[in-house]
Amino acid sequence: MPDRLEAMSVLLAAVDAGSLSAASRNLGLPLATVSRKVSELESHLGTRLFQRAGRGLVLTETGQAYVSSCRRILEDVAEAERTAAGEFKTPKGNLVITAPVVFGRLHVLPVVTEFLKTYPEIDVRLIQSDRLVDLPEEHVDLAVRIGKLPDSRLVFRSVGEIRRVVCGSPEYLRERGTPATPDDLRGHDCITFENLMSVRSWSFHKAQSETSVAVHSRLVVDTAEAAIDAAVGGLGLARVLSYQVREFISDGALKSVLDDAEQDPWPVSLVYPQRGLMPLKVRAFLDFAAPRLRERLGGLNGPKATANVVAR
Repeated sequence: MPDRLEAMSVLLAAVDAGSLSAASRNLGLPLATVSRKVSELESHLGTRLFQRAGRGLVLTETGQAYVSSCRRILEDVAEAERTAAGEFKTPKGNLVITAPVVFGRLHVLPVVTEFLKTYPEIDVRLIQSDRLVDLPEEHVDLAVRIGKLPDSRLVFRSVGEIRRVVCGSPEYLRERGTPATPDDLRGHDCITFENLMSVRSWSFHKAQSETSVAVHSRLVVDTAEAAIDAAVGGLGLARVLSYQVREFISDGALKSVLDDAEQDPWPVSLVYPQRGLMPLKVRAFLDFAAPRLRERLGGLNGPKATANVVAR
């Protein structure tokens, strides 16, 4: 069985890396060893797991089902080992957290730093990405999510709210004028952070309903930092989240506009997979981080709920 588990781990490494050679490099094993372990699995199962044609590895239908089962099996084994090692009795071990790039730098990293000083037996890997990370699939313990949560089998704890904001540099506004209503955006150059909204239209609150305004996106970017830098440089009006530009507005580099027309705030949540026995390292971070993030977002009138909720 240990050999079987090792072969499963090699198989998953190949799937995640996209090729046997990449898995070989990532694992530090000879390519022949990686290939042999995958072949032994196929021989044991009596079926092919990969279609070895074209570029990269493509799982067969049987392979897809088997890989999903391998992930569950290896996670169960890892959890059993964590239990035996005392991880469910004492907060210890490796904790993997993901958070949006700017929010992670401004708010999550300071909390993580303080947390690590308080819990010396826990190590943290902080993944800062604006991509929506699949927590179970990518073996992430906990995520900081901004926005309404999609239906899932994830549990979440609310820590606050943030708003969207349209902003531009004082120089740009002097040259092009300050929009008084969302409709005025039609005459402006806009900078769109495409992970946050459409590149063709922006939505606003109007008379207790929502309205969409067509915009001309002179620049489309995939990070909030790029949008902010372009706005500070005077290219046009950017629309980002309030915490991302708080410092720029405070020091006068940017000025917010159309505040009264903005939509309802977005929730900020700590999200984690639903499972039977929660490791103390996860509970320790939740209990430590939630009140501190809530305090940091307190000026935005975030929700006060502390209960865990399952998003369905």
